[in-house]
Amino acid sequence: MPNYRIIVDLSQRMLYLLDNDKVVRGFPVGIGKMLTQTPEGEYTIVNKQANPGGPFGAFWMGLSKPHYGIHGTNNPASIGHQVSHGCIRMYNADVLELARIVPLGTRVTIRE
Repeated sequence: MPNYRIIVDLSQRMLYLLDNDKVVRGFPVGIGKMLTQTPEGEYTIVNKQANPGGPFGAFWMGLSKPHYGIHGTNNPASIGHQVSHGCIRMYNADVLELARIVPLGTRVTIRE
């Protein structure tokens, strides 16, 4: 049975999907700006929404830290940069793939 968790590596600007502690996928991400940094810590995915509108691209996965999430983007050029208000941005195709795989309650570790 799969045992998924997510690690977001801020220094690499990468999101890693792990299954039983083995990396199965890596995705490039955009992260928070200097003044609105992505918060380090341990969280869980608490909600999911397709087509949330606005700048959130094709999908939103909310974290247990209110107002923070993993989401798509309507600005793909922002991936790989420090651009957001603290959320983790992914290419729309990538966030849709990730959202299909991980269930609610998936652990998300954000680290430097």
